[in-house]
Amino acid sequence: MGNQKIISVLLQQIEEGYHSKSWHGTNLRGSLRGLTIEQASWRPSANRHNIWEIVVHCAYWKYVVWRRLTNEKRGRFLFEGNNFFERPVEKTKAAWKKDIQLLDDMHFLLVQAVTSLHDGNLAHHPKGSTFSNRETISGIAMHDVYHAGQIQLLKHLMK
Repeated sequence: MGNQKIISVLLQQIEEGYHSKSWHGTNLRGSLRGLTIEQASWRPSANRHNIWEIVVHCAYWKYVVWRRLTNEKRGRFLFEGNNFFERPVEKTKAAWKKDIQLLDDMHFLLVQAVTSLHDGNLAHHPKGSTFSNRETISGIAMHDVYHAGQIQLLKHLMK
């Protein structure tokens, strides 16, 4: 399979895991549909992540993959820190919508970066990574599906 065909398949995986119709069930963006800020900030127990934190976590890792693909320097993510970010800082609809928009924006940047890859880029290992670009892109798609399932489980536990 040629690299452009592989890139096309990777883009399909990214979109299915995030917001396009898929056979596996609810994707990441679909898992957030209709959530209230109370639901988004609910924790199953102390020291466990809530849905809101998972949203920002997913945005952060989309940013990391984008950064690796584009060779951008660290430090351009909206929040200081890495991996998980405590949420809510401000428990308002505006703050919730802003963090969902951040997730959408990071997804858009990621798709742009994957779309602009050239033939030799898929096998390349970004600086500091033990995984190739192809493996990393496939992994971020799986990351979305994993967290979509986690969010679905948290929604079920709330009942």
